[in-house]
Amino acid sequence: MPRVSTVLELHPPGPPGVPPLLARLVDDAALFPPSAVSMADALLAHLAARCAPYAGVIGFLLCPISRFGTLVSALRKAHPTQPVALSLVADTGLGGLPKAISTALDNPTLLDLRMIEVPAPAEVDANWLVQLTEFVPDDVVRVVEPRRGRPEWLTGVRRVAEAGCWPKLRCGGQSVESIPSVEEVAHFLAIATCTGQPFKATAGLHYAVRQQDQSTGLTHHGLLNMLVGTAHAVSGGSAREALRSTDAAALAAEAGALSEESSRVVREVFACYGSVSLTDPVADMVRLGLLPEPENRQASQGGRP
Repeated sequence: MPRVSTVLELHPPGPPGVPPLLARLVDDAALFPPSAVSMADALLAHLAARCAPYAGVIGFLLCPISRFGTLVSALRKAHPTQPVALSLVADTGLGGLPKAISTALDNPTLLDLRMIEVPAPAEVDANWLVQLTEFVPDDVVRVVEPRRGRPEWLTGVRRVAEAGCWPKLRCGGQSVESIPSVEEVAHFLAIATCTGQPFKATAGLHYAVRQQDQSTGLTHHGLLNMLVGTAHAVSGGSAREALRSTDAAALAAEAGALSEESSRVVREVFACYGSVSLTDPVADMVRLGLLPEPENRQASQGGRP
């Protein structure tokens, strides 16, 4: 099945200085736990990030429908110069989608609705997917998260893609059960590379490289592991070795060696992920040499932000 919308069509071209592998990769999830930031502060930070040296790394603002009214009110006070690219997360079920979508479309100077994200029911059936598509305009990407941990989880991933939606992979949480194993992620990537639809990641990926959180003892997946693992999967190989690696230098070297075309192919599969911090992913990529130091980037552009 052809893709409903390619990743590269979702955003305007990013500013120079951001490689294709990282362009528009990080969606702003500051309105979700564990963040406790207020709506006003989250919006202020997002608008500032759109003008920062690495604005090209930043994707959509994610907003739960339960907080959407507050976001609209805050935007009316903020008077953004450009509408905010938005992904609505249906935390109140499908019933809240029509009104929220209508409100977004009625405020085009404030919001540019590009994506909706929905948790799937226990069984991802065709009727539910048809109902979802009826709610959502054709030019808005539909992202669906099948429930991991059930025997038919990967079947649900295929069904989501066959319906023209993007599967979502939840990569972390506050318990061992909430974090998928390397094997589960590898199986997901093996399927995701063959569906004809990109996927989105959520929760987790707080670090560039796989590592253990000393405060909780939980081992978390890394963003670079996921990018390099996807590169292995799209070339017909196994993602397992890359997903298990804790060698930051080796992962960064492999990611940095990807050609522009290979990077675009990877990102047409691994579209984006949500992060409660917009600065941490950038700092990690600068530290590993995948993004230049901010002052060097500004100097190369004649001091322009």
